[in-house]
Amino acid sequence: MNSPRDRDRPDDRPGDRPGEGGGWHEPVHLGKGDNPQPPDESRPEPPRAEEPAPPAEPTPWQPAGWDLPAAEPERPVRPADRSGTDAAREDRPAPLPTVGEQPPAGGGLFGPRRPRTPSEFERVFSYQGDPVGAQGWALQHGWEISDGTGQEDAVLAELVASAPVRATRDHRPAGVMRGRYGALELVAFDVLYASGRYAVPEYAITAAPVLQSVPGLRLSPARFWKHRTGGLVQVPSGDPEFDARWVLLAAEDGPAPRRLVEDETVRGLLLGTDDGDEFWTAGGFVAAIRPDGHRPELIEHHARMLTAVVGALAVVP
Repeated sequence: MNSPRDRDRPDDRPGDRPGEGGGWHEPVHLGKGDNPQPPDESRPEPPRAEEPAPPAEPTPWQPAGWDLPAAEPERPVRPADRSGTDAAREDRPAPLPTVGEQPPAGGGLFGPRRPRTPSEFERVFSYQGDPVGAQGWALQHGWEISDGTGQEDAVLAELVASAPVRATRDHRPAGVMRGRYGALELVAFDVLYASGRYAVPEYAITAAPVLQSVPGLRLSPARFWKHRTGGLVQVPSGDPEFDARWVLLAAEDGPAPRRLVEDETVRGLLLGTDDGDEFWTAGGFVAAIRPDGHRPELIEHHARMLTAVVGALAVVP
């Protein structure tokens, strides 16, 4: 019986074992076979294996479409589809800036600055007046115009000081307009806040003079904060809807306040408004005030309201 070790015995020679040729020899690179047989040139050489290409440099991963196309000097322009929204967008003129909108300021250290977004208070109580339009309306109706510094304008300072708002010494009348509306003689002006270089109309006042003695009155929306109401008493109207929206305060609960609060015309007009005006009496005037600048629509609105209020107070019982 043969074993694997039988192949390593020295007495075995190549060619002695059956089935093996006598021309076998050890490869040269193994260090054996000192007399290698010359290669048979008649036999074709086996084809050489192609040398492997050097490994390509790894490329970093990036999402599809990340690379921008190469810059071309003249890139063809795709014609716009004028059948859809593109045509409408091109034909439409550029929008005009809205009132109060300001373009970005010029460049600076950190580039152009964006316009500041107005707060909710500034949007509600922003100056909506039109002095030129109001004065043009006044001139068309034959009214007189002054700057608020004339001798006849001195009485207006008392109206500003007694107004149901927090007026300061920096508030003064400006843009005064005087004229007739129906049966009333009216004076309309802006309350200008002027301090240093800052001057802006904050309130619009329209007042009508009354001949008879009228007690101190304050007719204000219920939602407004009340200023300087010490010593005044509330006079209810008996109308739940009206009393829920408007409050009448008077120095005394007498016939004149009762006539005012019980007048159906006055209540109907006040319930039809936006509850943005306040009414009071001072210096022989019945006045109305709103946090705004005067404009023709506001003058006519105050004139209608004052006509009803003065008519209710002037009724003789």
